[in-house]
Amino acid sequence: MKDLFTPYELKSLKLKNRVVMPPMCQYSVTNKDGIATDWHYNHYVSRAVGGAGLIIIEMADVDPDGRITDYDLGLWSDEQIPALARIVEASHAYGAKVGIQVAHAGRKAEDAVLPVSSSAIPFDDKSTTPHALTTEEVKAMVGKFKLGVQRAVQAGFDVIELHGAHGYLIHQFHSPLTNQRTDEYGQDRTLFGREVIAAAKSVMPEDMPLIMRISAQEYVEGGYGITESLEISRAYKEAGADIFHISAGGEGPIAAAGRPGTHAAYQVPLARAIKQELNVPVIAVGRLDEAVLANAVIGNEEADLVAVGRGMLRNPYWTLEAGVVLGKDAGVPKQYEFGFPRAAK
Repeated sequence: MKDLFTPYELKSLKLKNRVVMPPMCQYSVTNKDGIATDWHYNHYVSRAVGGAGLIIIEMADVDPDGRITDYDLGLWSDEQIPALARIVEASHAYGAKVGIQVAHAGRKAEDAVLPVSSSAIPFDDKSTTPHALTTEEVKAMVGKFKLGVQRAVQAGFDVIELHGAHGYLIHQFHSPLTNQRTDEYGQDRTLFGREVIAAAKSVMPEDMPLIMRISAQEYVEGGYGITESLEISRAYKEAGADIFHISAGGEGPIAAAGRPGTHAAYQVPLARAIKQELNVPVIAVGRLDEAVLANAVIGNEEADLVAVGRGMLRNPYWTLEAGVVLGKDAGVPKQYEFGFPRAAK
């Protein structure tokens, strides 16, 4: 039976365990230049020391106006590559593999003078009405994603994640709530995402996996649910996505009637449905901070990998602690062995 500490392999990606640190924005760029700082280095490398199998670095944007805030990471300039490469190299030294989330915030770019989106629909009544990208501008945006992914490959990342969730630009195109276009990108709302996938794959090594993160449920009146997200995911799978990272929400103010549950593992059924229906590897995420619960998700074959977000913000050594709880050898560094009970071999 598989468990949280069973190695995982897909194409060139070889993980020592199934624990994923998901991308969580730090808003810690100091000069508004998109370049990772010592905070980012210490933050991510400490989780590598702490035993995570895969670390996915936070949302890095393909355009300065695609940032949620001016303090986000970027992938729009070659000057941003060295600091990211330094994090990757150090994390590799401690046995972790590293990915990065490539993204554009679209209408949720809070500090952009004029944010852009699929349609001119603001996020809420306090947000700027975005500029609806022209057909030509959409095609140019695909090119920006391609260049961003190319820089990530140059930085030495092991896997790339495209952010198609949480109400950001790719999500804005595949959601009927935010895409009211009449051109080809409105007639086929997955076209933009599929073109971004194809562009990314064109500059990635053939054996490097591509992760697509999606919101499988929109918690807003008139939003889509699992039936529609299965079709969206099927289109993205056919376009070349190898792994799906299953989250939910983020597209707009949450209506009371659609408010998501706050119980543990509330998004796991979405991940399980996509895994089973499309026969694709999935990462489950969402209140999976208890080791026994995370382990059960793997053992019950509901997901292939488990992302632990808030738990790892609280504790860089979450994975090592999980090994103690589960009686598994989590690879405690020799320098820390006196601090941990002897793990089962």
